[in-house]
Amino acid sequence: MEPVRTCVGCRVSDSRSALLRVVVGGPGALVPDLRRCLPGRGAWLHPTGDCFDLAVRRRAFGRALRVSAPLDTEAVAEWIATHEQTTNQPSPGNRP
Repeated sequence: MEPVRTCVGCRVSDSRSALLRVVVGGPGALVPDLRRCLPGRGAWLHPTGDCFDLAVRRRAFGRALRVSAPLDTEAVAEWIATHEQTTNQPSPGNRP
């Protein structure tokens, strides 16, 4: 049985493999932890724009990571935008 984590955006529990781990990588900068092995506290997030927007609006990253300073979410936003674009494209066999 795979470990279960809770998305900081929508607050729904899901398997670890379905969520993106995010950590503080530099001075106030959030970075996606694609291999899930970077040191420090991690926040788990569904890799969708909706969950990301909810987490930013609710200021959930700061609470989950126990950081009181403002966080730069640009790297995570770019990764999610790129990831959503590549997963929403039709596969070569399904083109009209």
